[in-house]
Amino acid sequence: MAVTITNVKVILTAPEGINLIVVRVDTNQPGLFGLGCATFAYRHLAVACLIEEYLRPLLIGRDAEAIEDLWQLMHQNAYWRNGPIENNAISGIDMALWDIKGKLANMPLYQLFGGKVRAAVPIYRHADGRDINEICDNIQKFRDQGITHIRCQTGGYGGSGYGPAPTSAPAGAMDGVYLDGRAYMRATLKMFEAIRARIGFDVELIHDVHERLKPIDAIRFAGQLEQFELFFLEDAVPLEDGEWLRQLRAKTTIPLAHGELFNHPFEWRDLIADRVIDYIRVHLSQIGGITPARKLQLFAEQYGVQTAWHGPGDMSPLAHAANIHIDLAARNFGVQEWSGIAPPNSVIQALSGPRGALLEVFPGLPEFRSGYVYANDKPGLGVDLDEAAAAKYPCRNTITTWTQTRVTSGALHTP
Repeated sequence: MAVTITNVKVILTAPEGINLIVVRVDTNQPGLFGLGCATFAYRHLAVACLIEEYLRPLLIGRDAEAIEDLWQLMHQNAYWRNGPIENNAISGIDMALWDIKGKLANMPLYQLFGGKVRAAVPIYRHADGRDINEICDNIQKFRDQGITHIRCQTGGYGGSGYGPAPTSAPAGAMDGVYLDGRAYMRATLKMFEAIRARIGFDVELIHDVHERLKPIDAIRFAGQLEQFELFFLEDAVPLEDGEWLRQLRAKTTIPLAHGELFNHPFEWRDLIADRVIDYIRVHLSQIGGITPARKLQLFAEQYGVQTAWHGPGDMSPLAHAANIHIDLAARNFGVQEWSGIAPPNSVIQALSGPRGALLEVFPGLPEFRSGYVYANDKPGLGVDLDEAAAAKYPCRNTITTWTQTRVTSGALHTP
């Protein structure tokens, strides 16, 4: 009997105060359904509308096992293609279909990708702080947990928090997150100098520029950072200035990671084929889910480019699990960003606050132990959803402020 789609449902929840979008795909087989992540935290209602009003009627009655064909159908059905709203909507369904496929095979997804090439996934965490002492203390806490790769930042991404314009801005300048690129560069260089002096060189350090420098400044900055032997430098130039990456590659030996904002293969194809970057940093739901991510991973492998999938707090545990399954089976895996979502299930009852809420809503999270994340080996993605618990944490439709970044003149700057 063919496995057909009978319903597509969107569940919106925010157990940690971050809007998450989960898609449930039901089938004509009793008890067989799949879950996927469609999270676009800052436009969650637009994604939900696209799924419910357009993709749901398109898919009902179709073969749930025809993942590739359904992905292409969803991608081209509106004629105008690509972009984060469409890609995230497709991702939620695509991940759910892979979840169904794994359940039909009674295998975790990494088995469908060819099986494990590593027992577990090494991760990196974020160490921030108000001063160097706090940053070093946070680095040591992660090292005590067995984590060997740590991203270091000070004062956020090159600026302060959202608020009034500084006194140096012209009269009438709008509120925002104000950036001073030169001051940020000086502070970051001092930070890494102090970290290496105190912590040494036996820990891999990462830094994320978050596209908040002019390209010419990013080139100079990378040269100044070389002495600190970074594991990689992330998103050193804005997406819109991607042609500068070739000049940056020619001027520095620091490994370069890029792609958090990528939507389409045209954005990464030449960078990988020409070996301009060393790590591909895409957000799985932003590019359309597991189907395109696997194609990207295998393409990058041919050119020696490694994966370092985006793994922030504004993606659901289903997407984190998808990252881990691909990582386990990928020969060209590099390192996995991890937002710290997975203490062992045995300690759930001891948790309180938002972290416990996330575990309440999403049973079966991948498990972190001693610097590594392990899949739970359940069929499919291995993560479930408690819809009653999810309903206790509704999403909020608010104005996003952290992306309202401005330079000292008051003009907007890409975040």
